[in-house]
Amino acid sequence: MLTEKEIVVGITGGIAAYKIPELVRMMIKAEARITAVMTQNAREFVTPTTFEVLTGRPVITELFDPVGPGTINHIETADRANLLLIAPATANIIGKLAGGIADDALSTIALACRAPLLLAPAMNVNMWNHPAVQENLATLKKRGARVVEPAEGQLACGWEGKGRLAELEDIIEEAACCLAPKDLAGIKVMVTAGPTREFIDPVRYITNRSSGKMGYAVARVARRRGAEVCLITGPVALKPPTGVRVIRVTSARDMFAAAMDEAEKAD
Repeated sequence: MLTEKEIVVGITGGIAAYKIPELVRMMIKAEARITAVMTQNAREFVTPTTFEVLTGRPVITELFDPVGPGTINHIETADRANLLLIAPATANIIGKLAGGIADDALSTIALACRAPLLLAPAMNVNMWNHPAVQENLATLKKRGARVVEPAEGQLACGWEGKGRLAELEDIIEEAACCLAPKDLAGIKVMVTAGPTREFIDPVRYITNRSSGKMGYAVARVARRRGAEVCLITGPVALKPPTGVRVIRVTSARDMFAAAMDEAEKAD
């Protein structure tokens, strides 16, 4: 889904900025074309040189960076984008976008950009829970922006809670979802995946070698293409796709019952 896509990656001033070079590297490996845009505060955590080496392109750091004659850099960058991804998205940039403020290169590109907007917030848990931040996010979602929710855990500031940058794989999955055709929009899809177990006693059971990988892949791509997906899964060592409703089962009888129930609702 990322092949030959023009993705503008905005990096803002949070400690999670140190993870973004790896995110960019992963997207380039998936054959995306990346333009990095850095705020002044982002440069306190990682240097533009890092992104220039990874992307093979100049990094946009100032609204009035010199470009060729007749070229307005922020407009040209916004026009060629297939996706605008801001990671990490700080409370500051979220507030700017919600308020329509354009006072630097990234916020100006965001206002000019007609491509989908994907935000990956990362901040202190108290900042994340602040009503102003949540209201600004709600405003942006109403306008069509997608948000990769931050993860919970130990934060760099020492607090525990929600605010860590989402896993890079989850951010890339959301990017792929933004870029995929939505030809399954409005369709309800049910997928069964994985093995079942029939217990002989409290210790032993009979099972099969199903890994669940095919079913999980089908569920993931159906969701990318706009479907509402229910994944009925036996016990597997796989992370469920984001945005998919998951029903976990163990026995064949459990899977049968769940499948029969969900089949009535599915297309």
